[in-house]
Amino acid sequence: MTADYRHMYYILCNAASKALDAMPEDGGDAADAAAILRKALEEAEELYIQTTED
Repeated sequence: MTADYRHMYYILCNAASKALDAMPEDGGDAADAAAILRKALEEAEELYIQTTED
């Protein structure tokens, strides 16, 4: 298999957008945004591992 970079790009960009939306306007706690980005990074890494040739 080959890496599905288009899908990984979608996952990470979508998460970045959601994380920015989750960040408080007043600069408060950004834990929700960090969790969204962390989950997307893990999902993209797993997709990369599953779709790359050895």
